[in-house]
Amino acid sequence: KITDKNYIHFLSNWKRENKPHVLLFDHMPVVPLFYKLTAFAYRHYLAFGYVYVGLRGTEELSRQYNINVYTPTMMIFKEHIDRPADVVQARDMKKQLIDDFLSQNKFLMVARLTSQRLFQELCPVKKSHRQRKHCVLLLTGEGEKYAEAYEAFLTFAVANTKDTLRFVHAYKDRQPELADALLLDEEKYRGRSAVVILERRNNAGKVAYKTLEEAWQGSKEDNFILLDLLDQLRTDPGLLSSETVLADLNDELAPMFLVRWFYSTLDYISDYWDSLFHSNWREMMPLLSLLFSALFILFGTVIVQAFSDSSDTRDSPPSEKEETATKTEKNDTSFSKETNSRVPKKGFVEVTELTDINYNSNLVRLRPGHINVVLILSSSTKTMLLQKFALEVYTFTGSSCLHFSFLSLDKHREWLEYLLEFAQDAAPIPNQYDKHFLERDYTGYVLALNGHKKYFCLFKPHRVGDEGGTLGSCEDYDSSLHTEARGKPSCSPGSRSVKSKLHKLSFWMERLLEGSLQRFYIPSWPALD
Repeated sequence: KITDKNYIHFLSNWKRENKPHVLLFDHMPVVPLFYKLTAFAYRHYLAFGYVYVGLRGTEELSRQYNINVYTPTMMIFKEHIDRPADVVQARDMKKQLIDDFLSQNKFLMVARLTSQRLFQELCPVKKSHRQRKHCVLLLTGEGEKYAEAYEAFLTFAVANTKDTLRFVHAYKDRQPELADALLLDEEKYRGRSAVVILERRNNAGKVAYKTLEEAWQGSKEDNFILLDLLDQLRTDPGLLSSETVLADLNDELAPMFLVRWFYSTLDYISDYWDSLFHSNWREMMPLLSLLFSALFILFGTVIVQAFSDSSDTRDSPPSEKEETATKTEKNDTSFSKETNSRVPKKGFVEVTELTDINYNSNLVRLRPGHINVVLILSSSTKTMLLQKFALEVYTFTGSSCLHFSFLSLDKHREWLEYLLEFAQDAAPIPNQYDKHFLERDYTGYVLALNGHKKYFCLFKPHRVGDEGGTLGSCEDYDSSLHTEARGKPSCSPGSRSVKSKLHKLSFWMERLLEGSLQRFYIPSWPALD
């Protein structure tokens, strides 16, 4: 378990363990079983920690990474412990979601080659011309002397990440055979770092490679040279003119694994020995008897029930009345299920702020069929709009496919206006330098965002005296834009109170679930800066 006292030490172990570190933030005091099973399945690739956000002593940790204490959050940290490399946040952490998230982040940005198995996974053998995978290898050393060269290589790798490239590094003193095979001029690179671009040709160890002529120091010139070689490699595979056969890499973590296995075995034997000689068997007998009796009754009941059901089915075919009653019962059951799916399961509405940290998990990588309903508000209208928003959407919180968020207009106005441009028709777009355009009030707007299919529906604030404008707010967006551009803003605070902006939002939600609202498609989701 991770707290404010040990989280820095835990995340800083990435270099020694050569693994990304995963933190799960949840309000459950006991670590969930599915998380333990996931940690065991990915134990060779990732290190796992659990943060109980309800525990005193985790406030700094939650504040450091802007954690929503009501929603389970999973973060992956790689070379930089001050910010997560990837984040996923969901009310229901499904197995498929977690597997997809972890499988995409199994390795560090510049992983260290510590074994032959890791080398084969990071640098797979070329299977066809279209499946080329090139490894950019930094051969360096340990200590502060090589730290600057490594940091420059890491910065270059982060800026040039591609599916066809994998950036790795190895210590020359721990993998001497690898260094000797790729660096023919040992004196030239003695005490210095070198960069090698290689491609594995077969499982026997044959590789094609090219070594940078000069030692890697991380200067701008070194970056330009390496970038130019990688650009040439895309069109000219013959650039890797040298070939050699590599021996299997040394398993650097084998001694550590043997020590851990030895101590684990000793602990197991010690526990077994104590339980064998210090247990009171007379006290254990009633418990064992009760356990076997319960199992016997359970299995006996199941077997007898199974045989009786099968014999009844064979002997008495159902009559027409029974069939009709069965069909009616099934229809009633299905109807009750559909109705119960909309019944609220909690006594409150969970509304999360949409920020740059949870933007990917709450929108860009939202699962198919899920919709995020986002309320637009400002700092001055936040409290009143959230109260009215919760009242309007409370009856829809029973649906697991709906997520509710709010977006600060003060922080992300440009993002919102970019989206609203896709809701306009061919009519003239208002000049963005026009005074009324810049002063337009978007508070009270609601967006229903489908992250997977890349479309949204729009709810506009209710106009006082307009009973039909709200339900068709997706359709009449353009005319309202031109009205506002002429200096007659429909959302002015003087025309209605703040809470009345969300009047009839519940009817709009009904149409959203029916699928009768107009949809505005966009090519891709913009970044939330």
